[in-house]
Amino acid sequence: MPKTKKLEESSDSDSDSSGPRDRNPPPKKQLKTEPSSAKSSSSKSKSGGEGEESSWTLDKKRVVKINEFRGTVYVDIREYYEKDGEMRPGKKGISLSASQWQKLKDVMPEIDSALKTH
Repeated sequence: MPKTKKLEESSDSDSDSSGPRDRNPPPKKQLKTEPSSAKSSSSKSKSGGEGEESSWTLDKKRVVKINEFRGTVYVDIREYYEKDGEMRPGKKGISLSASQWQKLKDVMPEIDSALKTH
């Protein structure tokens, strides 16, 4: 009988051997839709649920959003595509950290003057 008890005890402790468990499961994915005022040059939209989500439409399918990923805030500039009547984020885009965003803002006057010469 002691052998079976050991097996039962070890089987209880082996329950974690099926794979690592994430202490913080990933947040549920939200279906992202283009703001209703997408035709304007900038807009703010509020997503239902976790708080306010700011977004600005650059043109038809390019949107700037503020996102948080693993505790870091990013400025996300992304192209969207339409699937099943919904706007979804595509692969084409970039997410800039706060420091990268600040650096981009710092060099904008140089970029503007370079654009004028072209």
